[in-house]
Parts: sequence; structure tokens; C-alpha cells
Amino acid sequence: MSMKSINIKFIAVSLFILSNFIFPQESKIDTVPRYSYGTINELWQQIDDIFNDPNFNNGHWGVVIQSLVTGEYFYKKNENKLFVPASNLKLFTTAAGLNLLGSDYRFKTEIGYKGNLDGPILKGDLIVRGYGDPTISGRFFNQDMLKVYNDWADSLIELGIDEIQGNLIGDDNAFDDVGLGKGWAWDYETDWYAAPASAISFNDNCIDILIKPTRIGQKAEISILPDSKYIVIFNNVLTVPDDSGSSIKVYRERGTNIVNIYGTITPKTKQYKTYSTVNNPTQFSMVVLKDVLNKKGIKVSGFALDIDDVSPTKDYSDAFSLFTHYSPQLSEILKVINKSSHNFFAEQLIKVIGYEIENYGTISNGVEACEDIFNDMGINADNISIFDGSGLSRMNMVTPNQIITLLNYMYRSDDFQYFYNSLPIAGIDGTLANRMRKTRAQNNVRAKTGFVYSVRALSGYIFTGDKEPVAFSIIANNFTVPVVLADNIQDLVCNRLANFKRK
Repeated sequence: MSMKSINIKFIAVSLFILSNFIFPQESKIDTVPRYSYGTINELWQQIDDIFNDPNFNNGHWGVVIQSLVTGEYFYKKNENKLFVPASNLKLFTTAAGLNLLGSDYRFKTEIGYKGNLDGPILKGDLIVRGYGDPTISGRFFNQDMLKVYNDWADSLIELGIDEIQGNLIGDDNAFDDVGLGKGWAWDYETDWYAAPASAISFNDNCIDILIKPTRIGQKAEISILPDSKYIVIFNNVLTVPDDSGSSIKVYRERGTNIVNIYGTITPKTKQYKTYSTVNNPTQFSMVVLKDVLNKKGIKVSGFALDIDDVSPTKDYSDAFSLFTHYSPQLSEILKVINKSSHNFFAEQLIKVIGYEIENYGTISNGVEACEDIFNDMGINADNISIFDGSGLSRMNMVTPNQIITLLNYMYRSDDFQYFYNSLPIAGIDGTLANRMRKTRAQNNVRAKTGFVYSVRALSGYIFTGDKEPVAFSIIANNFTVPVVLADNIQDLVCNRLANFKRK
């Protein structure tokens, strides 16, 4: 073998050894970092360095991190300053709901009549009296949005009723008629996440809009679910070549159910799904119910009405009861509110609390009903500002310390497991499904997210490397950089906590 070939072989072997020393093979990489041992003071300094990110020099961080075992603070920053919490407010709504209503509470809807039953004919009006059930949709019924209404129709048939010679009336008087929260932005009104609250609701008080491309240059095909003439659609969506891109916007004219859909869709999009809220959810619900009854063979000769449109001289308080529909338990509904951060469900809950405690479902009654439980938690209700149940209002203000107080209280509550199970799990589900993946924080952090413009919040529970349970609240306000940068800082702190072990 020549000297030249020996040198080449020596260089190749040396490079292989060096490459594996500097750049280990993928199979040797430990994707989860080693635990980091340190004191609380060292951890405090490290977290402080994280929050000194210059991207947030024009914003504000409010933070509390506290051991649930010793009560020791791992970190505090602006802990008693008021912050807009966004959807972290749902922690207050759901905690109060558990304490005041109970985990097994079920929303109810009563079906009755006013008039006379003459064999199979109801000579009078069918009355649907709602008490805020948010679940009359496909969410708990394999996406069959008409399942509940079909069940009601079947119940009427079993009772021998096949004709209603009167009106179908939705009695929504358990709640006020103020569907939107105080401080909500006017341009939210069409969007599904700002659906109006109501004592009677259907399909989250929204319509599903399905848009399919047709031939290039022609209008797209649009259908809605439920398919109802109650909604008027103006189609201004054009099918365009694939290189033009899809862009669709929806606008419902204020105070109407006229929905304008405009923009472009490409053939490769195949189908685009979006949503619009509805005006007067009670009448919308009754119109859909009437269609279902007719399709089931129950003839309704009268109109589908909101009780507010009926003559005030008519009294339905003594209507005869036929049957009562009950929702799933509150423990299951809380998962929709917290894991999915569902505003409509949260607004329904705060008004139901108001109804059950103060006998009338309004946001102010709901908030007032919650004040005693907040005081029991150790939160001075006079020092907290709540204007809705969901956190969509920018008028809401809480402190990180108040959130930690709530988390501590719930941790020691008999209802903790229901509360804990309702929170998103990092890297697994809900609004945290795509965060903190492939770290020790994955499947460890249980926390509620929060987001409105210039606000990002994350509050919940985590176990350290010592398996020590910790409560944390991390809120950013008034920043102008992309929200993902706030996410990164929150995630970095959670990862640091998950890897921390005391010396």
C-alpha cells in the first residue's frame, strides 16, 4: 500500500472520529436535556434573565411561580399589578362554576305547551324554555348538530303528538337579551369566537359555511349548515387559478342575518370551512327546530317565534310540561371552555351562575354571585375587574398574584381533579397541543392560555424535576412583537422549571 493511500485512510478515520465527537450521531442525541441542579436563588436569576428579553422592553411581564408544597416563591415580577388576562379569565369562571354549581350540574331545557291536547293534535303553542344550555349542537353527539332536535321530535311522537296547530315559541327570559360582553370590539360581531350568549342556543349560535371551488372565473359553490332560509347568503367568492391563492372573508350585517362572503378560492383548496354568528339566536333555534319537526312528520301550522315577539297579553308561565332535556355534566363542559378556550361556553356559564344564584342570567349577576367564592379563595373581589365570562373584553383586569391564589385554592379543593382535567396539556391537546413538545414540559404542564391583541397569558400547574408541584402565572401585556416570541419565553420558563432540581 502506498504512502498516499495510507494518508488518505488516516485522514478519513480521523474525520469520522472527530465528526462523532463534535456532531454525535442522531441515535446518541439526548433530545431531553439533563436535569439542572441549583438553588432557588440561582433559578430566580436565570428566570429573571429570560424575562429581560429586549423584545419586550416596551411591554410588561407579570409573573408568579410558587411551590404548592412549601409556599416558597420561585419567582415574582409585577405580581400585584393589574393585567388584561385575556382567556386566563376563564380560570375564574370555571373555578366559580365548580364551586357554586357542582361538577355534576346539568343545564336544562324544558319543553311544554299552552293549549289543549286533542288526540294527536296539540291545539296551542309548543313552548321551549331555555336556561342557557350551550351543548345543543354536534359537539357531544358525533358532530350531528341536529341530534338533540331529532330526539325531541321522537319524544313528541312517542307522546302521540303529530300536529301542532299553533306556534313554536322560544322562551329565553331566564337571561337578558344582551348577547355581547361589555368592552368587546365591534368588529368581532361576525366571528364565531364572539357568538352572543342566550338562554336558548343552537350550534354555538353560529352557522357553518362550506365553500367549494368551481370552474376558474366562476363563483364558488357555498352551502351552510344548518340549511335554513333564516340566513341570507350573498356569494361573492370567485374561483381563481392555484397560483393566485385562497382568501375568504365573512361579514354579517349588523342586526341582521344577511351574511356577505367574499374573496377567492383555488381548485386545490377543494373545500374551505368558516363560520358566522347569527342574530337573534332564540328565533334561529326555533326556525331550525320547526324544520326538524316538519321533516319528522310533525306538522307545525304556526310560526317559529322568540317569546319577545309574542303579544305581552299572553302568559306562558303556567304551560304544561312534556319533558326536560339535560346537558352533559359541567365537568365535561369545563373541558370545552378551558381546553378549547371556548368563549361562547364561558359566557353561557357566567350567566347560568347569575340565574342560579341571583334568579336572572346576566353577566353582572354572574360576577356578583362569584364574589363570595373569590373572597373565600383569598381574593379581594373589590380589587378585581371582571366584565364577561370569557376574557374577550379588554376591560377585564386581574393580577398574577390573584391567579396564583385561585390556583392554590383549587389545588386543595375537592373539585381539583375536575379543574385540573379541564386544562390543556402541553404538547398533547387543546390550545397547548403544539407547544413544549419533545421537552420535559410535555405532558407535564396543565395550563390555560390567553390571547387578545398585545396580550399573551399562560397560567396553571407544573411538576419540577423533583416532582414538586408548582403553580405559575405568566402574563405579557402591551407588546408589539409577534405573539410567538411571548410563547417562546413562557415555554422556556416552563422547560426550565420542568428540568429544575434542588441542590
